[in-house]
Amino acid sequence: MGQPSTASRLLQGAFVLALAAIMSKVIGAFQKIPLQNLGGDGVFGIYNTVYPFYMMLITIAAAGLPAAVSKFVAEENALGRPEEGRRVARLSSALLGGIGLVMAALMYAGAPLLAKIIGNSHVAASIRTASLALLFVPLMTGLRGYFQGLQQMVPTAVSQVLEQTVRVTVMIVLLLWLLRKEASLETIAAGAMLGSAAGGIAGLLVMLYFWYRHRHRLKAADQSGPTGTWSRTGRWKEDRVQGQMETTGAAGKRSNAEWVRMLMAYAIPVCLGSLAVPLMNLVDTFTVPRLLQREGLDEIGVMVDFGIYNRGLPLVQMVTMLATSLSVLFIPAMAEARLKGGPEAVRQQAGMALRWFWLIGLAASAGLAVLAEPINRMLYGDAAGTEALRYMALTAAGSTVSIIAAALLQGLGAVRAPAFSMLAAAGVKALLNVLLVPALGISGAALAGAAAYMLAAGLNVALLARRSGMRPAIGAALAKPALVIAAMGAAAAVAAWAAEAVLGGVGIAADRRLAATGISLLGMAAGIAVFVLAAARTGLLTAAELASVPKVGARLAAILRRLRILR
Repeated sequence: MGQPSTASRLLQGAFVLALAAIMSKVIGAFQKIPLQNLGGDGVFGIYNTVYPFYMMLITIAAAGLPAAVSKFVAEENALGRPEEGRRVARLSSALLGGIGLVMAALMYAGAPLLAKIIGNSHVAASIRTASLALLFVPLMTGLRGYFQGLQQMVPTAVSQVLEQTVRVTVMIVLLLWLLRKEASLETIAAGAMLGSAAGGIAGLLVMLYFWYRHRHRLKAADQSGPTGTWSRTGRWKEDRVQGQMETTGAAGKRSNAEWVRMLMAYAIPVCLGSLAVPLMNLVDTFTVPRLLQREGLDEIGVMVDFGIYNRGLPLVQMVTMLATSLSVLFIPAMAEARLKGGPEAVRQQAGMALRWFWLIGLAASAGLAVLAEPINRMLYGDAAGTEALRYMALTAAGSTVSIIAAALLQGLGAVRAPAFSMLAAAGVKALLNVLLVPALGISGAALAGAAAYMLAAGLNVALLARRSGMRPAIGAALAKPALVIAAMGAAAAVAAWAAEAVLGGVGIAADRRLAATGISLLGMAAGIAVFVLAAARTGLLTAAELASVPKVGARLAAILRRLRILR
């Protein structure tokens, strides 16, 4: 049996990472639900005030270098210089460890100042506990970059899931213990943030285990004689052109200083691009609490309102995480299409990706908006902030399209352009917060987010159309999706109304949590079924495109064809 093709390995690797990312995000979403349910909206608000700032520092410390490690390790292995790839990993680990240590010290020492800037003294303890994760997470991400450069995605996937699992477990255990001790809100929130450090330790230990096992295999291979590399499945493949490897290895030797310069030159633009997304959330951290405080709320009241505002965030993030995970497919695919297929292949690839993710984002936005109240009751026990949750649901469409358009642009070589789009959107978000929050409260902040992400999507799509020569038909991009989403939303609303009527008829009030769960799940099931049917009947979803989905796509396409639903 022959070796799998590069495209096949890419697809398999992306599927593994996407699955791990989805599992991690699901775990993370469920983490926030018990955090709010047990700790209340005040603890939830403190946690969600600090977490974006923590993510910003993690991005600065760890976003660019792992991507650079992945790139250079892949190149060195392709040229027959695996030892150079390992040297890159060691150098990057030293860099990441140093950066993480400095960031942790600054964050810990600067916690009181940051709390003063945010305008709430209750967040200082959580900032300090969050800083401890910076000692471990950057090192972990650097090792992930090394294995990704070898096209070994399993170590990354395992560490992602275990990191999130340990993080949530420690958070819940500390949450329960501190609640029993009747600790203050700020102490409980700080204990919840400590889970990030525990997760970072667990993820790092997993990556060190894979590194140790990798080094052990290499030593065993050296003792056996022939040289080669380990495949993604762990099988040894002997090199066929030993002389060529030795020649290129001698010619390609670089000093440590040269490697550091190359790593930083590649990492800094990637890091700047990655900063745009956490910056959007950080805008809320530094504006919304202060704006709410001007409306007469005390510090605890501000945190309670901010916690209610963030109830919809885990739901939207699950959609955007799916888009982020799957977007890794399109960066190399667009680069390959540009080199091999020419302009027409680029236009087809870009058009299909945008159409799929526009539909996914619209469906998520419409479904969450229609079912906002029962979902709110199902997850959080009451209907507080339902209007804000409904408006926040609208961010799913813009953020999803923005993410996939950014990935397509990066595949075409426009690495920095998406970052400028997100920076512009962050500026608009800050301005709209100032204008809307005083008038509408947390609903104004949610509306500001929806508008800002739609702006980022529009800028990225406009640039993509210019770079690829794509000419999207506005009618086709809006009319058919509008019909599909309208049908889906109507089905979800009718199913939810029918479920509520039936429950009311047997004496079960819709505001009870169990009833809200039944209404939400039935509404979601009806909406998803109608969405798939309508997308297939209108031609927005074709058999060939559905069959390309890993694992289940071909089987689902065959079923829908037999039912004469899919063309």
